[in-house]
Amino acid sequence: MCQKKHNKVALITGSAGFIGFHVSKRLLNEGWKVIGLDSMSNYYDVRLKKCREDILLKNSGYSSFHDKVETPGVLQNLFKMEKPDIVIHLAAQAGVRHSIENPRSYLESNIIGTFELLEAAREYPPKHILIASTSSAYGASTVMPCKETAKADHQMSFYAATKKSTENIAHSYAHLFDLPITMFRFFTVYGPWGRPDMALFKFTKSMLNGDKIDVYNYGKMSRDFTYIDDLVEGIFRLTSCIPKLCVKNNIDNDSISEIAPFRVVNIGNSDPIPLLEFIKAIEVHTEHTADMNLLPMQPGDVGATYAENELLFNLTNFRPSTSVDRGVRLFVKWYRNFYNV
Repeated sequence: MCQKKHNKVALITGSAGFIGFHVSKRLLNEGWKVIGLDSMSNYYDVRLKKCREDILLKNSGYSSFHDKVETPGVLQNLFKMEKPDIVIHLAAQAGVRHSIENPRSYLESNIIGTFELLEAAREYPPKHILIASTSSAYGASTVMPCKETAKADHQMSFYAATKKSTENIAHSYAHLFDLPITMFRFFTVYGPWGRPDMALFKFTKSMLNGDKIDVYNYGKMSRDFTYIDDLVEGIFRLTSCIPKLCVKNNIDNDSISEIAPFRVVNIGNSDPIPLLEFIKAIEVHTEHTADMNLLPMQPGDVGATYAENELLFNLTNFRPSTSVDRGVRLFVKWYRNFYNV
């Protein structure tokens, strides 16, 4: 089992984003020095990002830099200056629909940004690089639960294709330059400080305002909803689970590469919840009934996600367990407080 280590330096890209904020806060609370990089893009309300960053800046262990990960030299300079022990790469352009409307931003942020990070790591190698991927990488696969060792070749959106591409690129760097890399695929993360373009945020806002909510595939969908604190715990524990070339640690179903210090790990509840059940939880905690506009499936979307999380458990002795009822309740409480509604 992996052992936790503290009092180190972490570079976190996308640190003012939803997940980056929570990961940064956790590491700061554990005594780490955190170097945060975020472009503060206007993909959604920048005020939300500034509020997250203001909270992080209250901790003297946090340093903030604003720039795009894809800008040549930005990450190279940060690696040279800070010599991070670990790197957690969360900066990315997210969203399935937006990737159809504006694919270039995904190419630049997701692929070129990851390339710039790996080039910097090649020059100034950290002890461990953790890179965010997505459950969307499983694409058209109908084999459930999704296992890290299963083929994932048929992505359904350009967003998913860019994330799977970063996995392949990262594997090549791990092989060529002996860089220990863990890719983590997370499943429908939700919780306080979430993005406004995510379903829970949009549904809560619309229901409290008395507006209709758009429900795709006529509600016939399920998601492996993963509460943000569970995701953060998984990432935190994985920081000390450094993959080593040709060492499988007698872990069942280990996804570690045979030719590189590289591993893929799911982080999900392994408990798919029907979308209509998720909406029911929002109704309960907002005390508003959803007025649903039932629509066909969005292009690029999938009907179900369902994580196999045995590898995460075998590596870290942890698996996500927060119920949707509790997670939605905590989000709605945060939303009401933040927006004073």
